[in-house]
Amino acid sequence: MLKVTTVNVNGIRAAAKKSMAQWLKEADPDILCLQEVRAPHGELLALAVDGPIAIPSGWNIYDHEATAKGRAGVAILSKQPALEVRVNLGPDDFDSAGRWIEADFETPSGIFTVVSVYVHSGEVDTPKQVEKYKFLNAMSERMQWLIENRDYAVVVGDLNVGHTELDIKNWKGNLKNAGFLPQERAFFDGFANQGWVDMGRAAHPGVPGPYTWWSFRGQAFDTDAGWRIDYQLATPKLAEKGQNYRVDRAPSYDTRWTDHTPVNVEYDL
Repeated sequence: MLKVTTVNVNGIRAAAKKSMAQWLKEADPDILCLQEVRAPHGELLALAVDGPIAIPSGWNIYDHEATAKGRAGVAILSKQPALEVRVNLGPDDFDSAGRWIEADFETPSGIFTVVSVYVHSGEVDTPKQVEKYKFLNAMSERMQWLIENRDYAVVVGDLNVGHTELDIKNWKGNLKNAGFLPQERAFFDGFANQGWVDMGRAAHPGVPGPYTWWSFRGQAFDTDAGWRIDYQLATPKLAEKGQNYRVDRAPSYDTRWTDHTPVNVEYDL
């Protein structure tokens, strides 16, 4: 069994000062995918090797920094070394730095490809939304290639879109906001049409949530007024081997170490 865990850490340095280390010790994933690392490679390495979130000796750390300092950043941490790591996405003039990293791992069932992705949050009628659509277009093309060429692949991370009304508590109030726009949600229809299986929805069909992000403002966490924007999207053959989908929601507001929650799935490879 390979346990794959994904979480937007909302800044690895801030998370390390809170209770991320204790969570990591208890969760014990085989492959840990991070988004919004917001730290250079050296600092991530220091925190993960000798710092507050020190992982067990021998782990492998792969990351991709954003072009803008202190922004975005994605990483894959794994107990076994990767066969290959790739970070290129889209055309050469498209800046996807810090938002896409994929790694191949050898398993008894064959090559297992894991992608850690951080989609732009976007903002209606601004250049930020334009960049979000550019990224989603490039992501769609790459996901089409992956599903055609990999039996076992999973795309995980903060995708910053609630696919359906079941994925946002206050969906009526967000119909015109980034994260729940019809054009954004259409991309997720496209992922499903390609064949990708949403492991969260497969585990919880027809019910709201379970949510994975809550604003730090107001009573969003206490009233569970959240969004399900952190996903594990698996190829059909991999989905058949997936089980024990779980979100690690913090027990209380004051014990949160990020505004997201880790999302876990075990794959029998």
